[in-house]
Amino acid sequence: MPTEDEDLKDDAKESATDESEAEEESRALVTEPREPASIDKVSPGELTESGESAEVDGDEMEGDAPAQLGAQRFVYAAYFTGAVAVAFLLSKAISFGWSRLAIWKPQVGEPDEMVAVVSAGIVGALVAFYYYRDVKVRTLAEEVASELGKVTWPTRDEVVNGTFVVLVTTFAATVFFALMDRFWGFVTNWVYGA
Repeated sequence: MPTEDEDLKDDAKESATDESEAEEESRALVTEPREPASIDKVSPGELTESGESAEVDGDEMEGDAPAQLGAQRFVYAAYFTGAVAVAFLLSKAISFGWSRLAIWKPQVGEPDEMVAVVSAGIVGALVAFYYYRDVKVRTLAEEVASELGKVTWPTRDEVVNGTFVVLVTTFAATVFFALMDRFWGFVTNWVYGA
C-alpha cells in the first residue's frame, strides 16, 4: 500500500508530465501553422477546432443583400449617384437654355419641365452605362470601393463624444477670446484716456 509521500511524488510527476506535454503542444502550434477556420467552413454558433464559437460578421451573413455585394455596392451607388447628378444638372441646363431660347424666339414657347427631366434622365443613365462599360473607369471605381470597404467607421458613442469635445472646446475658446477682447479694450481705453 503506497504511503502519502509516494502519492505526493506520483502527483508531482504527473503534473510535471502534463506541463511538459502542454509546452510541446504550444510549441507545435507556434511552429506548425494551421489553416485558419474559414467563414465558408464554419457556420455561426458552430464550434471550431479550438473549441471557440465561430463568430461571423454581420456583413458575412447569408441573406443580407448589401453584404453579399461587398464593396461592389459602393461601385453601384457611385454610378447611380453620378447618373442622378448628370440628370439633375442637365435638366437645369436644358430648362435654362430653353427659357433663354423662348425669350429670343417666342414661338418656341415656355420650357416644358417634363421633357427636360425625362431627356436629362435618359442622358444621365446612358452616361453612367457608358462609364460602367469602360474597363479603366470601372476598375478604378472598384479599387476605390474595396479601399472604402476597409474603412473602420466610428461608432455612435465615438461620434457623440467627439462632437461633445468639439462643442465644449469651441465654447471655451469663445469665452476666452471674448474676455480677452474686453480686457484689452479696457486697457486700451485706460492708456489712451478715451
